This record gives sequence, C-alpha cells and structure tokens, in this order.
Amino acid sequence: MIEKKKYVKGKPVCRVTFSLPPTAVGYAGTVHIVGDFNNWDRDSTPMTKLNNGGFTATVNLRKGREYQFLYLFDKCCWELDREADKFVKSPYGDCENSIVIV
Repeated sequence: MIEKKKYVKGKPVCRVTFSLPPTAVGYAGTVHIVGDFNNWDRDSTPMTKLNNGGFTATVNLRKGREYQFLYLFDKCCWELDREADKFVKSPYGDCENSIVIV
C-alpha cells in the first residue's frame, strides 16, 4: 500500500513510501515494485523485508504525474496495490495496474 507521500521542498520530487504488511505477502521471500517509473525492470526496486515479515521501499518520483505499478512476489507472482490511488487496465492480458498519483 502507498503508506506515505512526502514532497521535497524546492524540488519537483515526491518521496513515496510503499509498504506491505505480512498478511499481504504471505510466504513471499522477496518483493519488488515494478512500474513505469523504473521501466518495468523486475530487479531495479527491491523492497526491504521487515522484522515483522512485511516489506517496505521508498521511491523518488517526479511530482505532477501518475505512475503505473505492480508488486512482484518471488519474481513470479504479480499483485495489485489494493489501496492504490486508482487503477487502469493493463495492455497485457485481462488485468489492471495500480496507479500512484504524485
């Protein structure tokens, strides 16, 4: 889920913190955030596993835009952010992408 958005004073940047509680990730050993802000690169934005079993990551995004993203569990299972700002139909298959608006 999109936990926090912090706009950097004097810069066109928003620091967005994503977090997933243990109940959302189940037994996943790794989680990556994959989206148009990292060219859908499956490896470029790993989330940090927390002691409680959840995951977190903070990404700097240019403000004034919408970004599509998904979570990738164990490099094989795609998941929406069920609390995203909105959703859009994916051009790949019969599914949706999550949207964060900054």
